[in-house]
Amino acid sequence: MIIDFHTHAFPDNLAEHAINALEAECDVKTKHAGTVSSLLGSMDDAGIDISVICSIATKPSQFEPILSWSKQIDSQRIIPFPSLHPDDPDPYEKIKIIHNEGFKGIKLHPYYQKFAIDEERLFPIYEACSHYRLLLVCHTGFDIAFPRDRIADPEKIEFITSRFPNLMFIATHLGGWYDWDEVDRYLIGNPRYMEISFSLEELPAETARRMIVAHQRGYLLFGTDSPWTDQKKALELLKSLNLHPNLEKEILYLNAARLLGLDAGM
Repeated sequence: MIIDFHTHAFPDNLAEHAINALEAECDVKTKHAGTVSSLLGSMDDAGIDISVICSIATKPSQFEPILSWSKQIDSQRIIPFPSLHPDDPDPYEKIKIIHNEGFKGIKLHPYYQKFAIDEERLFPIYEACSHYRLLLVCHTGFDIAFPRDRIADPEKIEFITSRFPNLMFIATHLGGWYDWDEVDRYLIGNPRYMEISFSLEELPAETARRMIVAHQRGYLLFGTDSPWTDQKKALELLKSLNLHPNLEKEILYLNAARLLGLDAGM
């Protein structure tokens, strides 16, 4: 079994426009059409059983449409993480709604939602996620489409996760895209959840392997950021590191299954 903890997709009627706009911003071509059906096709090609779809609310009014769509696409193979915007007038209530609808987590993106992760206005979201035991997948490090402002760096991750010890904060891109020296300094070896998307493609293999092996067991997750990377190739990159089979199994399935409340024996 393999779980991809970081993917994206859009409603069928919005996917083409969204992908075209994002490709223009990022100067990166997607690997599939950005719909749920194209993601499922990519998963089948790669041998991936389950994908977490991470939505991003770029304004408060998108909460309800994202929640509604997330309910529509929820399935045995697709686990949606809805989103809310930090400017929402009642973020605690929105987190409560997400929890009551049965979702396992949410997604935030500091660059697209215009916040720094250590801002106090985020604290009610962290408190609510902690209270309702919702996972929080958050973009960390820099972002290819934005100036390299330090709004989601590893030092801030360590501050937040220490201040909110019950917050299940999952840092994307091996703890901080293109800020991996700071990941080494603040996160590697500590009990901090990280998924590995868009990192194996950028790091030397020996560096990636060293960081993965040195990190605390149970805290690493497989992710691809599909459609921005090819799921099959991302899986091949992980396997090429020749990790111990038990560690590889933890990263590919067991750690994610535990967080998502799935049967680890599936």
